[in-house]
Amino acid sequence: MTREEGGVRLGTRREGLLAPEGDVLQTHRALEIKRPLTETAPVSDEQLVRQVLDGNRRAFERLVRRHQTGLVNHLFRQTGQRELAVDLAQEVFLKVYTALPSFNPKYRFTTWVYRIATNRAIDLMRRKTLPVCSLDEADHDLTRHTTLADETPAPDEVLACAELQARLKRAIDDLPGDYRRLLLLRNREHYRYDEIAWITGLPIGTVKNRIFRAREILRQTLNHSLDEIEAPAS
Repeated sequence: MTREEGGVRLGTRREGLLAPEGDVLQTHRALEIKRPLTETAPVSDEQLVRQVLDGNRRAFERLVRRHQTGLVNHLFRQTGQRELAVDLAQEVFLKVYTALPSFNPKYRFTTWVYRIATNRAIDLMRRKTLPVCSLDEADHDLTRHTTLADETPAPDEVLACAELQARLKRAIDDLPGDYRRLLLLRNREHYRYDEIAWITGLPIGTVKNRIFRAREILRQTLNHSLDEIEAPAS
């Protein structure tokens, strides 16, 4: 409904604004356009690094909170000891903080951090004999071909698959340290070959060759296990 006042057609108060009828919609639109935006784009690691270098210590705290869980898990897979991984992560973050001026933005921040962490774990393992680490679960890329059927498996198939998974885990644990470490970086951490080469300090050709050989060892182990599982009972 509208009414006239002084020759000007006004919208009713029910319409939300007491304004000339033709201007009501435009007024709402203007208010929407002028409404301040509350959402902000997430701050990248590289932006936080620049803030730290500019003297903002809280920015480094954000980096630690953002990556501490992933770093501890990475070190745990390297050492097989949770408490040791936590202690090493603290050492690594301290090293990262003091070495931050040397960070090369050509690489991802996490790639640089993981290189420091991997080198620290390797150094520790050279000086101490650590038990062979065990994976919490087999990597999807390495075990997806063990699925016996898309439909619901029969109980004997479930048992056979579980046995195969267990053998594969042992095979991964039994890989030489360098092979296992490189395989984890590639298949669990999803780093590119050039990033793995930079993290470990190895030539990229060596990285590719060792990962290939590690996969071949696992493939042979898996095929042998399949032969044993599928062999008819005598």
